[in-house]
Amino acid sequence: MKKLTTAALALCMATLMGCSSSDDEEELVLPEIVNQFETDVIWQESIGDGVEHYFSRLTPAIYKDNVYVASREGQIEALSLTNGDTKWETDIRQNTSFWPWANNGTAKLSGGILQAYGKIYIGSEHGFVIALDRETGEEVWRKNVPGESLSKPAAGDGLIFVNLASGKLLALHPDTGEERWSFEQEVPPLTLRGQSSPTVANGGVLLGLETGKLNVLISDTGYSAWSAEIAVAKGASEFERLVDVDTQPLISGPYAYAIAYNGNLAAIDIRSGNVVWKREYSSYREISMDAQSLYVVDSNGVIYSLDKNSGIERWSQPALRGWYLTGPTVAGSNLAIGDQEGNLHWLNKDTGELVSREDFDSSGFFIEPVVADDKLILYTRDGEVSAVKIPN
Repeated sequence: MKKLTTAALALCMATLMGCSSSDDEEELVLPEIVNQFETDVIWQESIGDGVEHYFSRLTPAIYKDNVYVASREGQIEALSLTNGDTKWETDIRQNTSFWPWANNGTAKLSGGILQAYGKIYIGSEHGFVIALDRETGEEVWRKNVPGESLSKPAAGDGLIFVNLASGKLLALHPDTGEERWSFEQEVPPLTLRGQSSPTVANGGVLLGLETGKLNVLISDTGYSAWSAEIAVAKGASEFERLVDVDTQPLISGPYAYAIAYNGNLAAIDIRSGNVVWKREYSSYREISMDAQSLYVVDSNGVIYSLDKNSGIERWSQPALRGWYLTGPTVAGSNLAIGDQEGNLHWLNKDTGELVSREDFDSSGFFIEPVVADDKLILYTRDGEVSAVKIPN
């Protein structure tokens, strides 16, 4: 099974946007704006070398006054949400060499971080899922799984659910890592580098598939309840036929929301699996929502707001097209979005207007900002972790 690397994906995105030479990239400039407020940075810390240029989606996890962060190499830390002080730190790399001073290599952490059941869970490209005690950082269990763990696990109904690049979804016991059941999906010859994080609700596990479908499994058995079509593969080439649903499904009321690459954004009735509405938007970035709207960054970097009930577009913001943005995070009355150069952009969520910008580590953002009470937690590729105040 082939996977697109981050670099290959960037090249593919450039192809989709019709870039014909490096001159196009040189002409790409940020729009000038007058900041309506300044970004208030409360503290900054670092976690090893971060993820560097690799595809590792290590989203910080929040629990009470703790922020849990990890580097690709294998360092995991619990930081104080208040001031960034380190509460505990551990290194989960295993030294298999006879010589204690030998290089341990890298744990290749790539899927996480989930906090649940008194533990934090994280997966690796080496095919491991690791559970640590949430209060001490001590390793509780480590399980070898049949595939890379590229997305954050999910928790619910007394189990941990891990989606693997091999096409398997595993249900594990949270205290021991014992496998309770597994589900195997069809995997096309070519897929994007990444997997959908599961969503657990109402006794079911919602999972985006690389075949362009949203599937619901019964959480205690793994039996399929229904499957809804988000996108249909079209075109002559394997690249044109990519229809991965790589983002985590969202649930609001009776509807589940999912988006596919080369496909659609859709609302699905959770009880029946019927598609309520479907709109032509293509994305591999996480979507977000509030009480009335969905927020989407499409494959080209255009930002949209849509009505949750009807799918009608409220506004679009094309000014950041081509900047390889993160998904949007709802932060008070604004959206917060990072880009590949380390800029944090604030948009008015009602109008889409760009209202402020602040530059951080130039290594760039690779995952969405995370809301923690009245703060946002930011994480750059080189391992810079920042807490910023959410503006009123």
